[in-house]
Amino acid sequence: MPAPAAAPLSWTELEALAPAEPDRIHGSTNPQARLRLFGRPESEVRVTLYRDHHAWCPYCQKVWLWLEEKRIPYRIRKVTMFCYGEKEAWFKQRVPSGMLPALELDGRLITESDVILGELEAAFGPLGQGLSDPDVFSLRQLERRLFRAWCQWLCYSEGHGPHTAPAEQHFIRMAQLVELALEATPGPFFLSEFGSADVIFIPYLERMNASLSYYKGYGLRAEHPAIDRWFAALEQRSTYLGTQSDVHTHAHDLPPQMGCCLASGTADQKAVAEVIDQGPWPSPNPAVIETRQPEPAAVALEALTRVMKHRAVLLAVNPEGAQRGPDAADRLDTALRCSLTALLHHGVPPCAPPKGTAAGLRYLRDRISVPRDMSLHAARHLRQALEATASLDGDQQGPAIPVQHRRDQNPQPFLAIAVPR
Repeated sequence: MPAPAAAPLSWTELEALAPAEPDRIHGSTNPQARLRLFGRPESEVRVTLYRDHHAWCPYCQKVWLWLEEKRIPYRIRKVTMFCYGEKEAWFKQRVPSGMLPALELDGRLITESDVILGELEAAFGPLGQGLSDPDVFSLRQLERRLFRAWCQWLCYSEGHGPHTAPAEQHFIRMAQLVELALEATPGPFFLSEFGSADVIFIPYLERMNASLSYYKGYGLRAEHPAIDRWFAALEQRSTYLGTQSDVHTHAHDLPPQMGCCLASGTADQKAVAEVIDQGPWPSPNPAVIETRQPEPAAVALEALTRVMKHRAVLLAVNPEGAQRGPDAADRLDTALRCSLTALLHHGVPPCAPPKGTAAGLRYLRDRISVPRDMSLHAARHLRQALEATASLDGDQQGPAIPVQHRRDQNPQPFLAIAVPR
C-alpha cells in the first residue's frame, strides 16, 4: 500500500475549495430550506409546515413531498422530536399534543398527516388521482396492512426460527400484494401516473427497506423487483431525492421511534449490519440496495461544504475531542482535516491522523444523517473518507449509538449557526 500523504489541507485551503451552498428557496428539494417559493413571490405563501429538524419523521416526509411535488409555496419551521431532545416550548404552546407534522393553512392549524393532505388537496387540487378516489383509497388500506405486518416482524419477532416464521411470511405476503398492485399498471408507479398513492407509500417502504436489511438481513428491493423498479423510478425525481434517506440513518433513527427493532441474530443479518455500519459504502452485500441512481457529479464537494458550515460545532460536541481537553481537540481537528483531504483526493491514500483520533472520526462517521446533513451519495463519500483515515490510527470505535433515545443528535448546539432561508 502506498504511504499516506504527509499533511492535510489547512482550513483556509479547504474553505477555498468548498463551493457556495445552492439556492434553497427556488432550487431543488432540500432539507435545509426554511422557505420554498418555486420562483413565485413570497406574498403567495399560505402554508407553514412544522416538521422535525432531522427529517426522520415519516409522516412529515409525506406532507413535505406532497408540497414539493405540487410546488406550493410554503415556509418551514423545524421542531425537535422527543427522541433527540426537548420539544420547543413555542411549539407546545401552538400544538399542545406536540404532534408532528403540523401545518398552518391560511392561519388555520391542522394536525395528522392524512388530514393535512386532505386539506391541502381541497385547497390546491389533487396530486394525480384524489385521496378519496376508490383506487387511491384501496391502496391506502394496503399500505396500512403492509405497515402492520412490518411492525409485527420488526418489533415483536426476536431471533430467528419457527416462532418468527409466521411474522416473516405474513410480511412477505403483504409485500407480494404491493407488487401485484404495482404490476397492475403499465408504468412503475401505483397508478397510471405518479401521485398521492405513491407519496403515501414512500416513507414507510423506504424505512422497511432499511430496517429489514439491517435487523433481519432481508433485502426488500432484491426480493421484490416491482418494488425495486418503483424505487428506481422515484430516484429519477428531484423531489424524492431531496427527501431520501439511506439505510444507515434509518437503521439507527428507528429504534427510539418504534420502541425497539429486534434483530434476527443470524450470521447473514450480522454480516449485513456490519457492512451498513462500517462500510464499504456502497455495500457489496446484495441485501443492501439503497439507490440505483448514478452518482451525481461533485458530491464530495457537497459533503465538504456541509462539514465546513458546521465544523466548529461538530468538533465541540464530539466526546472524543474538546470534551477530553485542548490537546485532544487539536488532534481531532487535524484528523478531520486529514479526512476532508482524503474526501477531495479520492483514491489517494489519506494522511495519517494523530494517534488516538480513530474513535472521534468514527463517532462522526456514525452520526452523518441523510438527508438532514447531505445527500445519500455525498454521505457515502464522507463516511468512506472518515473510515479510511480512522483505519490508519486503529480499530477504536466511538461511543455506541444509543437505541432508547437519540440525544446524541440533539440539534440545539447547531441552531446558533445562521441558517439561510
